[in-house]
Amino acid sequence: MKDFVYFAPTEVVFGRKSEEKVAALVKKYGGHKVLVHYGGGSAKRSGLLDKVLGLLKEGGIETVLLGGVVPNPRLSLVREGIEICRKEGVDFILSVGGGSVIDSAKAIAYGVVYEGDVWDLYIGKGECYKCLPMGCILTIPAAGSEMSSGTVITNEDGNLKRDYGNEYCRQKFAIMNPERTFTLPPYQTAAGVTDMMMHTMERYFSQDDDMTLTDEIAEALLRTMKDEVFKVLKDPSDYRARAQIMWGGALAHNDVTGCGTSSDWATHQLEHELSGMFDVTHGAGLAAIWPSWARYVYKDNVSRFVRFAVNVMGVPNDFTDPEGTALRGIAAMEQFFHAIGMPISLEEIVGRPVTDEEIDRMAYLCSNGGTATQGRFKVLKQEDMAAIYRMAR
Repeated sequence: MKDFVYFAPTEVVFGRKSEEKVAALVKKYGGHKVLVHYGGGSAKRSGLLDKVLGLLKEGGIETVLLGGVVPNPRLSLVREGIEICRKEGVDFILSVGGGSVIDSAKAIAYGVVYEGDVWDLYIGKGECYKCLPMGCILTIPAAGSEMSSGTVITNEDGNLKRDYGNEYCRQKFAIMNPERTFTLPPYQTAAGVTDMMMHTMERYFSQDDDMTLTDEIAEALLRTMKDEVFKVLKDPSDYRARAQIMWGGALAHNDVTGCGTSSDWATHQLEHELSGMFDVTHGAGLAAIWPSWARYVYKDNVSRFVRFAVNVMGVPNDFTDPEGTALRGIAAMEQFFHAIGMPISLEEIVGRPVTDEEIDRMAYLCSNGGTATQGRFKVLKQEDMAAIYRMAR
Protein backbone atom coordinates (compact mmCIF):
# COMPACT_ATOMS: atom_id res chain seq x y z
CA MET A 1 0.00 0.00 0.00
CA LYS A 2 1.39 3.36 -1.08
CA ASP A 3 1.37 6.39 1.20
CA PHE A 4 -1.09 8.97 -0.11
CA VAL A 5 -2.62 12.39 0.40
CA TYR A 6 -6.32 12.64 -0.39
CA PHE A 7 -7.70 16.11 -1.16
CA ALA A 8 -11.22 16.67 -2.52
CA PRO A 9 -12.34 20.19 -1.55
CA THR A 10 -15.19 20.66 -4.03
CA GLU A 11 -18.61 21.35 -2.50
CA VAL A 12 -21.12 19.09 -4.24
CA VAL A 13 -24.74 20.26 -4.49
CA PHE A 14 -26.66 17.27 -5.86
CA GLY A 15 -30.28 16.74 -6.78
CA ARG A 16 -33.38 18.15 -8.42
CA LYS A 17 -33.40 21.92 -9.04
CA SER A 18 -29.92 22.22 -7.50
CA GLU A 19 -28.97 24.84 -10.12
CA GLU A 20 -31.29 27.27 -8.33
CA LYS A 21 -28.59 27.70 -5.66
CA VAL A 22 -26.02 28.99 -8.14
CA ALA A 23 -26.06 32.68 -7.15
CA ALA A 24 -25.64 31.94 -3.45
CA LEU A 25 -22.75 29.59 -4.22
CA VAL A 26 -20.97 32.10 -6.45
CA LYS A 27 -21.26 34.71 -3.71
CA LYS A 28 -20.09 32.23 -1.09
CA TYR A 29 -16.84 31.82 -2.97
CA GLY A 30 -16.24 35.49 -3.66
CA GLY A 31 -17.65 35.94 -7.15
CA HIS A 32 -18.92 39.36 -8.22
CA LYS A 33 -18.33 39.39 -11.98
CA VAL A 34 -18.60 35.98 -13.60
CA LEU A 35 -17.52 34.55 -16.93
CA VAL A 36 -20.28 32.08 -17.83
CA HIS A 37 -18.60 29.49 -20.05
CA TYR A 38 -20.59 26.99 -22.09
CA GLY A 39 -20.52 24.84 -25.20
CA GLY A 40 -22.86 24.65 -28.15
CA GLY A 41 -26.57 25.18 -28.47
CA SER A 42 -27.85 22.61 -25.98
CA ALA A 43 -27.43 24.90 -22.97
CA LYS A 44 -29.54 27.48 -24.77
CA ARG A 45 -32.11 25.09 -26.23
CA SER A 46 -32.74 23.45 -22.88
CA GLY A 47 -33.36 26.81 -21.25
CA LEU A 48 -30.67 26.15 -18.63
CA LEU A 49 -28.39 28.98 -19.72
CA ASP A 50 -31.16 31.57 -19.59
CA LYS A 51 -32.27 30.26 -16.20
CA VAL A 52 -28.74 30.51 -14.81
CA LEU A 53 -28.24 34.00 -16.17
CA GLY A 54 -31.55 35.07 -14.62
CA LEU A 55 -30.60 33.61 -11.25
CA LEU A 56 -27.23 35.36 -11.29
CA LYS A 57 -28.87 38.67 -12.24
CA GLU A 58 -31.40 38.32 -9.41
CA GLY A 59 -28.46 37.73 -7.09
CA GLY A 60 -26.79 40.97 -8.18
CA ILE A 61 -23.94 39.20 -9.98
CA GLU A 62 -22.60 40.63 -13.25
CA THR A 63 -21.99 38.20 -16.10
CA VAL A 64 -19.91 37.95 -19.26
CA LEU A 65 -20.64 35.15 -21.74
CA LEU A 66 -18.29 32.91 -23.70
CA GLY A 67 -19.75 29.93 -25.56
CA GLY A 68 -18.44 27.74 -28.33
CA VAL A 69 -16.58 25.02 -26.44
CA VAL A 70 -16.35 21.82 -28.51
CA PRO A 71 -15.32 18.28 -27.55
CA ASN A 72 -11.52 18.15 -27.21
CA PRO A 73 -11.60 21.85 -26.20
CA ARG A 74 -9.45 24.21 -28.23
CA LEU A 75 -6.58 26.42 -27.17
CA SER A 76 -7.80 29.29 -29.36
CA LEU A 77 -11.01 29.65 -27.34
CA VAL A 78 -9.01 29.43 -24.10
CA ARG A 79 -6.87 32.35 -25.23
CA GLU A 80 -10.00 34.29 -26.15
CA GLY A 81 -11.42 33.64 -22.69
CA ILE A 82 -8.22 34.82 -21.01
CA GLU A 83 -8.39 38.11 -22.90
CA ILE A 84 -12.06 38.60 -22.01
CA CYS A 85 -11.49 37.92 -18.31
CA ARG A 86 -8.58 40.34 -18.12
CA LYS A 87 -10.41 43.03 -20.05
CA GLU A 88 -13.69 42.71 -18.14
CA GLY A 89 -12.22 42.26 -14.66
CA VAL A 90 -13.80 38.83 -14.19
CA ASP A 91 -13.18 37.34 -10.74
CA PHE A 92 -15.01 33.98 -11.05
CA ILE A 93 -15.67 31.45 -13.83
CA LEU A 94 -18.86 29.39 -14.00
CA SER A 95 -18.99 26.43 -16.39
CA VAL A 96 -22.33 25.22 -17.70
CA GLY A 97 -21.78 21.92 -19.48
CA GLY A 98 -19.62 18.83 -19.39
CA GLY A 99 -15.96 18.04 -19.03
CA SER A 100 -14.84 19.90 -22.14
CA VAL A 101 -16.41 23.13 -20.87
CA ILE A 102 -14.95 22.67 -17.40
CA ASP A 103 -11.51 21.86 -18.80
CA SER A 104 -11.61 24.96 -20.99
CA ALA A 105 -12.61 27.05 -17.97
CA LYS A 106 -9.72 25.63 -15.94
CA ALA A 107 -7.25 26.57 -18.65
CA ILE A 108 -8.71 30.09 -18.79
CA ALA A 109 -8.52 30.35 -14.99
CA TYR A 110 -4.83 29.46 -15.09
CA GLY A 111 -4.12 31.69 -18.04
CA VAL A 112 -5.63 34.82 -16.51
CA VAL A 113 -3.07 34.81 -13.69
CA TYR A 114 -0.14 33.18 -15.53
CA GLU A 115 2.35 35.67 -16.90
CA GLY A 116 3.38 33.63 -19.93
CA ASP A 117 1.51 31.78 -22.66
CA VAL A 118 -0.94 29.33 -21.09
CA TRP A 119 0.16 26.59 -23.52
CA ASP A 120 3.54 26.58 -21.76
CA LEU A 121 1.81 24.84 -18.85
CA TYR A 122 0.64 22.00 -21.07
CA ILE A 123 4.01 21.32 -22.68
CA GLY A 124 6.03 21.41 -19.48
CA LYS A 125 7.60 24.84 -19.91
CA GLY A 126 5.91 26.45 -16.93
CA GLU A 127 4.00 25.94 -13.69
CA CYS A 128 1.12 27.91 -12.18
CA TYR A 129 0.23 27.78 -8.52
CA LYS A 130 -2.94 29.86 -8.56
CA CYS A 131 -5.97 30.51 -10.74
CA LEU A 132 -9.32 32.25 -10.71
CA PRO A 133 -11.94 30.51 -8.55
CA MET A 134 -14.42 28.37 -10.46
CA GLY A 135 -17.68 26.51 -10.10
CA CYS A 136 -19.71 24.40 -12.49
CA ILE A 137 -23.18 23.20 -13.35
CA LEU A 138 -22.64 19.73 -14.77
CA THR A 139 -24.80 18.58 -17.68
CA ILE A 140 -22.72 15.70 -19.09
CA PRO A 141 -21.40 13.08 -16.65
CA ALA A 142 -18.19 11.68 -18.12
CA ALA A 143 -14.85 13.39 -17.65
CA GLY A 144 -15.08 13.90 -13.89
CA SER A 145 -13.51 17.33 -14.31
CA GLU A 146 -16.07 18.68 -11.84
CA MET A 147 -14.03 17.13 -9.00
CA SER A 148 -10.62 16.45 -10.54
CA SER A 149 -7.37 18.38 -10.47
CA GLY A 150 -6.71 18.04 -14.19
CA THR A 151 -7.54 19.63 -17.51
CA VAL A 152 -6.93 18.58 -21.13
CA ILE A 153 -6.65 21.05 -24.03
CA THR A 154 -6.06 20.61 -27.77
CA ASN A 155 -3.77 22.98 -29.66
CA GLU A 156 -5.06 23.26 -33.22
CA ASP A 157 -1.51 24.03 -34.38
CA GLY A 158 -0.32 20.45 -34.78
CA ASN A 159 -3.46 18.88 -33.28
CA LEU A 160 -1.64 18.30 -29.98
CA LYS A 161 -3.81 17.21 -27.06
CA ARG A 162 -2.07 17.74 -23.72
CA ASP A 163 -2.97 17.72 -20.04
CA TYR A 164 -2.03 19.88 -17.10
CA GLY A 165 -3.28 20.36 -13.59
CA ASN A 166 -2.71 20.73 -9.89
CA GLU A 167 -4.86 21.22 -6.82
CA TYR A 168 -5.42 24.92 -7.60
CA CYS A 169 -7.88 24.20 -10.42
CA ARG A 170 -10.34 22.25 -8.30
CA GLN A 171 -13.88 23.58 -8.59
CA LYS A 172 -15.18 25.47 -5.56
CA PHE A 173 -18.57 23.90 -6.14
CA ALA A 174 -20.20 21.43 -8.50
CA ILE A 175 -23.95 21.57 -9.07
CA MET A 176 -25.32 18.21 -10.24
CA ASN A 177 -28.95 17.79 -11.23
CA PRO A 178 -29.52 14.39 -12.90
CA GLU A 179 -32.63 15.78 -14.64
CA ARG A 180 -30.33 17.91 -16.77
CA THR A 181 -28.91 14.73 -18.35
CA PHE A 182 -32.22 13.25 -19.57
CA THR A 183 -31.76 14.61 -23.11
CA LEU A 184 -28.24 13.27 -23.65
CA PRO A 185 -28.02 11.16 -26.84
CA PRO A 186 -27.33 7.44 -26.32
CA TYR A 187 -23.85 7.61 -27.87
CA GLN A 188 -22.82 10.47 -25.63
CA THR A 189 -24.22 8.69 -22.59
CA ALA A 190 -22.31 5.52 -23.42
CA ALA A 191 -19.08 7.38 -24.18
CA GLY A 192 -19.40 9.21 -20.87
CA VAL A 193 -19.84 6.00 -18.90
CA THR A 194 -16.83 4.52 -20.72
CA ASP A 195 -14.72 7.52 -19.77
CA MET A 196 -15.65 7.36 -16.09
CA MET A 197 -15.08 3.61 -15.96
CA MET A 198 -11.66 4.09 -17.52
CA HIS A 199 -10.80 6.74 -14.91
CA THR A 200 -11.28 4.04 -12.30
CA MET A 201 -9.62 1.28 -14.34
CA GLU A 202 -6.50 3.38 -14.92
CA ARG A 203 -6.18 3.46 -11.12
CA TYR A 204 -7.32 -0.13 -10.55
CA PHE A 205 -4.80 -1.80 -12.84
CA SER A 206 -1.86 -1.34 -10.54
CA GLN A 207 0.99 -3.51 -9.33
CA ASP A 208 -0.04 -2.50 -5.79
CA ASP A 209 -2.50 -5.14 -4.65
CA ASP A 210 -2.62 -4.61 -0.90
CA MET A 211 -5.21 -1.81 -0.68
CA THR A 212 -8.33 -3.95 -0.26
CA LEU A 213 -10.78 -1.17 0.53
CA THR A 214 -9.76 0.95 -2.45
CA ASP A 215 -10.08 -2.08 -4.73
CA GLU A 216 -13.54 -2.86 -3.35
CA ILE A 217 -14.68 0.74 -3.92
CA ALA A 218 -13.36 0.66 -7.49
CA GLU A 219 -15.04 -2.65 -8.27
CA ALA A 220 -18.38 -1.47 -6.86
CA LEU A 221 -18.22 1.68 -8.97
CA LEU A 222 -17.39 -0.28 -12.12
CA ARG A 223 -20.19 -2.80 -11.56
CA THR A 224 -22.69 -0.03 -10.87
CA MET A 225 -21.81 1.95 -13.99
CA LYS A 226 -21.91 -1.23 -16.07
CA ASP A 227 -25.43 -2.02 -14.83
CA GLU A 228 -26.93 1.48 -14.79
CA VAL A 229 -25.92 2.44 -18.32
CA PHE A 230 -28.29 -0.14 -19.82
CA LYS A 231 -31.14 1.29 -17.77
CA VAL A 232 -30.64 4.84 -19.08
CA LEU A 233 -30.13 3.63 -22.64
CA LYS A 234 -33.54 1.94 -22.33
CA ASP A 235 -35.20 4.83 -20.47
CA PRO A 236 -33.30 8.14 -20.74
CA SER A 237 -35.56 9.72 -18.08
CA ASP A 238 -34.79 7.15 -15.38
CA TYR A 239 -33.81 9.59 -12.62
CA ARG A 240 -32.42 6.97 -10.27
CA ALA A 241 -30.14 5.44 -12.90
CA ARG A 242 -29.06 8.86 -14.19
CA ALA A 243 -28.22 9.88 -10.63
CA GLN A 244 -25.99 6.82 -10.12
CA ILE A 245 -24.10 7.67 -13.29
CA MET A 246 -23.74 11.36 -12.47
CA TRP A 247 -22.35 10.61 -9.01
CA GLY A 248 -20.23 7.79 -10.39
CA GLY A 249 -18.49 10.13 -12.82
CA ALA A 250 -17.43 12.41 -9.99
CA LEU A 251 -16.23 9.58 -7.75
CA ALA A 252 -14.34 7.98 -10.63
CA HIS A 253 -12.03 10.98 -11.00
CA ASN A 254 -11.81 12.61 -7.57
CA ASP A 255 -9.02 10.15 -6.67
CA VAL A 256 -10.96 8.08 -4.12
CA THR A 257 -10.64 4.97 -6.33
CA GLY A 258 -6.85 5.34 -6.42
CA CYS A 259 -5.93 5.90 -2.77
CA GLY A 260 -2.89 3.80 -1.89
CA THR A 261 -2.22 2.57 -5.43
CA SER A 262 -0.06 3.60 -8.40
CA SER A 263 -2.19 4.79 -11.32
CA ASP A 264 -1.29 3.85 -14.89
CA TRP A 265 -2.93 6.29 -17.40
CA ALA A 266 -1.29 4.75 -20.48
CA THR A 267 -4.64 4.17 -22.20
CA HIS A 268 -5.57 7.81 -21.68
CA GLN A 269 -2.27 9.01 -23.08
CA LEU A 270 -2.59 6.74 -26.11
CA GLU A 271 -6.12 8.02 -26.66
CA HIS A 272 -5.05 11.65 -26.44
CA GLU A 273 -2.98 11.16 -29.59
CA LEU A 274 -5.86 9.34 -31.28
CA SER A 275 -8.37 12.13 -30.59
CA GLY A 276 -5.73 14.77 -31.28
CA MET A 277 -5.13 13.35 -34.76
CA PHE A 278 -8.70 12.31 -35.65
CA ASP A 279 -10.86 14.47 -33.31
CA VAL A 280 -12.84 11.46 -32.09
CA THR A 281 -15.00 11.26 -28.95
CA HIS A 282 -12.72 10.67 -25.98
CA GLY A 283 -14.71 7.90 -24.31
CA ALA A 284 -15.14 6.05 -27.59
CA GLY A 285 -11.41 6.33 -28.23
CA LEU A 286 -10.70 4.76 -24.85
CA ALA A 287 -12.99 1.84 -25.69
CA ALA A 288 -11.16 1.31 -28.98
CA ILE A 289 -7.72 1.20 -27.33
CA TRP A 290 -8.20 -0.44 -23.91
CA PRO A 291 -8.73 -4.08 -25.02
CA SER A 292 -5.46 -4.03 -26.98
CA TRP A 293 -3.60 -2.37 -24.10
CA ALA A 294 -5.00 -5.03 -21.76
CA ARG A 295 -3.95 -7.94 -23.96
CA TYR A 296 -0.51 -6.39 -24.36
CA VAL A 297 0.17 -5.96 -20.63
CA TYR A 298 -1.92 -8.55 -18.73
CA LYS A 299 0.94 -11.03 -18.24
CA ASP A 300 2.75 -8.47 -16.09
CA ASN A 301 0.16 -9.14 -13.36
CA VAL A 302 -2.24 -11.89 -14.36
CA SER A 303 -3.87 -12.03 -10.91
CA ARG A 304 -5.02 -8.40 -11.18
CA PHE A 305 -6.78 -9.17 -14.46
CA VAL A 306 -8.28 -12.33 -12.96
CA ARG A 307 -9.71 -10.27 -10.10
CA PHE A 308 -11.18 -7.80 -12.60
CA ALA A 309 -12.67 -10.62 -14.66
CA VAL A 310 -14.33 -12.26 -11.66
CA ASN A 311 -15.31 -9.30 -9.46
CA VAL A 312 -16.30 -6.79 -12.16
CA MET A 313 -17.21 -8.73 -15.29
CA GLY A 314 -18.71 -11.79 -13.58
CA VAL A 315 -16.48 -14.30 -15.36
CA PRO A 316 -16.25 -17.71 -13.58
CA ASN A 317 -12.80 -18.22 -12.09
CA ASP A 318 -11.02 -21.20 -13.64
CA PHE A 319 -8.35 -21.77 -11.02
CA THR A 320 -6.53 -24.17 -13.36
CA ASP A 321 -6.17 -21.51 -16.06
CA PRO A 322 -5.63 -17.99 -14.66
CA GLU A 323 -4.49 -16.61 -18.02
CA GLY A 324 -7.66 -17.92 -19.63
CA THR A 325 -9.78 -16.27 -16.95
CA ALA A 326 -7.90 -12.98 -17.43
CA LEU A 327 -8.40 -13.07 -21.20
CA ARG A 328 -12.08 -13.91 -20.84
CA GLY A 329 -12.44 -10.86 -18.61
CA ILE A 330 -10.87 -8.66 -21.27
CA ALA A 331 -13.18 -10.16 -23.90
CA ALA A 332 -16.19 -9.56 -21.64
CA MET A 333 -15.25 -5.90 -21.30
CA GLU A 334 -14.87 -5.68 -25.06
CA GLN A 335 -18.35 -7.19 -25.48
CA PHE A 336 -19.74 -4.69 -22.97
CA PHE A 337 -18.30 -1.79 -24.97
CA HIS A 338 -19.95 -3.10 -28.13
CA ALA A 339 -23.23 -3.71 -26.32
CA ILE A 340 -23.50 -0.02 -25.35
CA GLY A 341 -22.52 1.17 -28.84
CA MET A 342 -18.82 1.84 -28.36
CA PRO A 343 -16.14 0.94 -30.93
CA ILE A 344 -13.46 -1.65 -30.12
CA SER A 345 -11.04 -0.91 -32.95
CA LEU A 346 -9.38 2.11 -34.51
CA GLU A 347 -11.02 1.43 -37.86
CA GLU A 348 -14.43 1.41 -36.21
CA ILE A 349 -13.95 4.81 -34.63
CA VAL A 350 -11.99 6.53 -37.42
CA GLY A 351 -14.16 5.10 -40.18
CA ARG A 352 -11.29 3.76 -42.29
CA PRO A 353 -8.08 1.78 -41.84
CA VAL A 354 -5.42 3.68 -39.89
CA THR A 355 -2.11 3.69 -41.75
CA ASP A 356 1.28 2.60 -40.45
CA GLU A 357 2.47 6.18 -40.89
CA GLU A 358 -0.36 7.50 -38.71
CA ILE A 359 0.34 4.89 -36.05
CA ASP A 360 4.04 5.71 -36.03
CA ARG A 361 3.20 9.41 -35.73
CA MET A 362 0.88 8.83 -32.76
CA ALA A 363 3.49 6.68 -31.02
CA TYR A 364 6.13 9.33 -31.70
CA LEU A 365 4.00 12.07 -30.19
CA CYS A 366 2.86 9.94 -27.24
CA SER A 367 6.48 9.17 -26.39
CA ASN A 368 7.62 12.76 -26.97
CA GLY A 369 9.84 11.70 -29.82
CA GLY A 370 10.99 8.55 -28.07
CA THR A 371 12.18 10.38 -24.96
CA ALA A 372 9.26 9.55 -22.62
CA THR A 373 7.51 6.40 -21.43
CA GLN A 374 3.87 5.92 -20.48
CA GLY A 375 2.21 3.76 -17.86
CA ARG A 376 3.16 2.03 -14.63
CA PHE A 377 1.41 -1.33 -14.77
CA LYS A 378 3.78 -1.98 -17.66
CA VAL A 379 6.12 0.82 -18.67
CA LEU A 380 5.57 1.48 -22.38
CA LYS A 381 8.26 2.72 -24.74
CA GLN A 382 7.61 4.14 -28.19
CA GLU A 383 7.74 0.70 -29.82
CA ASP A 384 5.24 -0.65 -27.27
CA MET A 385 2.84 2.20 -27.99
CA ALA A 386 3.06 1.52 -31.73
CA ALA A 387 2.44 -2.19 -31.10
CA ILE A 388 -0.72 -1.43 -29.08
CA TYR A 389 -2.04 0.90 -31.76
CA ARG A 390 -1.44 -1.84 -34.37
CA MET A 391 -3.21 -4.42 -32.23
CA ALA A 392 -6.16 -2.01 -31.99
CA ARG A 393 -6.53 -1.62 -35.74
